[in-house]
Amino acid sequence: MSAQGKPNPIVNALADAIGALRADHDMHELATALNELGPKAIEKLTPAQAREQPTMADAVERLLGKQGKPMDPRVLVPGITRESIRIPTHGGGIGAYVYTPDGVRNAPIVLFIHGGGWVIADAEAYDGGARGLAKEANAIVVSIDYRLAPEHKFPAAWDDCLDAYEWISANATSLGGDAHRLAIAGESAGGCMAVATAVAAHQKGFAKPRHIVAVYPVAQTGSLHTESYIENAIAKPLNRAMIEWFTGHLVNSDDELKDPRIHLVDANLSNLPPVTIINATIDPLRSDGGLLEDALKEAGVPVQREVYTGVTHEFFGAAAVLDKARKAQAFAGARLREAFGD
Repeated sequence: MSAQGKPNPIVNALADAIGALRADHDMHELATALNELGPKAIEKLTPAQAREQPTMADAVERLLGKQGKPMDPRVLVPGITRESIRIPTHGGGIGAYVYTPDGVRNAPIVLFIHGGGWVIADAEAYDGGARGLAKEANAIVVSIDYRLAPEHKFPAAWDDCLDAYEWISANATSLGGDAHRLAIAGESAGGCMAVATAVAAHQKGFAKPRHIVAVYPVAQTGSLHTESYIENAIAKPLNRAMIEWFTGHLVNSDDELKDPRIHLVDANLSNLPPVTIINATIDPLRSDGGLLEDALKEAGVPVQREVYTGVTHEFFGAAAVLDKARKAQAFAGARLREAFGD
């Protein structure tokens, strides 16, 4: 590992020690696998360098290899077909993966929005979450590759998400889906944009989604001193310094961090469908989930939130190796099926 971006050895050792004490056994094994891939400190890198760092999906593959288990997603989650498509947008078009359960006809459709702090990652890195939701919800999942910052600053990603939602609504039949049974889901930054997209869809008069699944969403950018930010300031794989790095690359000015599309707790949430929030204990964003839950309740929106202990940020897509991820995906799938009337 080069000196550039190398984690502080003392902070790194402390983070590993604390993580080992707090994490479930299988989560600790996965965290160890990620450490073995030699990730650098994202907050010390350029965006281009950060995008080259190992992901949780890479760690899952490494751990499966160590365990002698199959790594092929088609074997891990059977009965799901994935194909690539292109979705036209006002920004020039974006790529997407469409996950379709075998044998479904006129199925519900879920727009899935990946995480990565608006700066890193892509739909491929979040294959585990999207594929798992398709299986558990028995729904078509369309996972999009929205434009990333800093090349495309706020609100480019939000615009892509809304354009994709409008396109899915208009083209549901060609996807094999039902335009009357739509939902939006996302992880982390994608969880934030899942809620924001539903708000924008109402404002534009688009079809109303039946449900929103927000997995460890960013819900506020007013404070980096919430209980979970303090408790998990040096946690892995997400820490407080990384959040500052992400938002610094995202916006044109700090004033934009007050925009209700990012600072969801100030958004008009009153016309949203029921919401499912999933959080992890070892995550700076845990308190954001609680604040979003409170804001939704105050707006009169039905909401159910589950906090999974002993797991970290990015756990949701790791169902191949994590028991809590399997449970969280099953919970999200059940909530979606209920919303779809299945």
